Amino acid sequence: MDVNVKMKGNLQIRAFYLFFIITSIQTGAGIMGAPKFIYLEANRDSWLAILIAFVYMILVVLAICIIVKQYDNADIFGIQIDIFGVWIGKLFGCIFIIHIIVSLFSILITYIEVIQIFIFPTFPTYTLALILLSLVMYSVLGGIRVIVGVTFIFFILIQFLMVLLIVPAMRIDILHFLPAFQSSFVELLKGAKATSYSFIGFEILLLLYPFIQNKKNIKLPVILGLAWTAFTLLLVTVIAIGYYSPNQLGNLDWSVLGLFKIVSFSFLERFDYVVVSAWMMVILPNLLLLMWGSTYGVKRLFNVSQKKTLYIFTGLLVVLCSFFKDSHAITNFVSIIGQVGFWIVFVYPFVLLPLVLIKKKWRKHKGEV
Repeated sequence: MDVNVKMKGNLQIRAFYLFFIITSIQTGAGIMGAPKFIYLEANRDSWLAILIAFVYMILVVLAICIIVKQYDNADIFGIQIDIFGVWIGKLFGCIFIIHIIVSLFSILITYIEVIQIFIFPTFPTYTLALILLSLVMYSVLGGIRVIVGVTFIFFILIQFLMVLLIVPAMRIDILHFLPAFQSSFVELLKGAKATSYSFIGFEILLLLYPFIQNKKNIKLPVILGLAWTAFTLLLVTVIAIGYYSPNQLGNLDWSVLGLFKIVSFSFLERFDYVVVSAWMMVILPNLLLLMWGSTYGVKRLFNVSQKKTLYIFTGLLVVLCSFFKDSHAITNFVSIIGQVGFWIVFVYPFVLLPLVLIKKKWRKHKGEV
């Protein structure tokens, strides 16, 4: 397997689209219940925890940019094989693929649970999974440029939900934020860590790098994408803390969706039905990018066509979804994904960075570069 990827021109995308890719893959199922988990750790100062997490994310992205720029056109799979050798590199590559496909599965079952709670309580889990994954499979077969196009369009279409948050924002009780700055630094760090599941996803940059045309311009759109995600999470968290009482927020699983329950029109009473349905435009880009990433990874490591892997993963996910019907089990599973993902996404790049720099310095010394 070559370290650098030989990329056809018709498969490349502009760096500009990384903004939509990053913010779309981060804003998924996690944000629907994130305010509760951040509040349980950082209390009234949850907004500070989110800002800390945002600053740390920027540092991780800068580390990733330094890593990928040490190569001509490499992805995470090629980089790991170059650093660790074929066998260990492929082992780490498999772990990365498992991380991607398990993240996809957690988003899928979480959204299915939301649909069953709010709209169709008796609808079979496997049927909903099959419907959603059919859309995913159809789009992924179109290739990365089709996926990026869908991501761009859905990002634009879903922004109307941000405007509707004005209604609960007008009912905020400012006393819910007082007294401020009472959380300890350790509590703020725990709150920042609680955002990990909501912020996971930007590691897709390690896969997409070979597909970017103007690689010198990747930092700005990626950081702006992170900023938009952080702003969105900050906004819904502040509104949730101000709108709900402390006891309500600490016990409410889907606090963000609950904010839309008070939005109503003369012709539509239960607007939360519309929100849950429209949220599919938030979820689908997540599923598309993650499914593409997992199939691409298998192709890179084992030279298996993405189409075959796509069919296998789709069937496997449909079967697995039928075993996750208990809400408690889904919550525990998502919690585990967030904890494991924290180490892969937020810690591992800082482990990989010095190894890549040392390897490059060693090559220069040997006259390879």
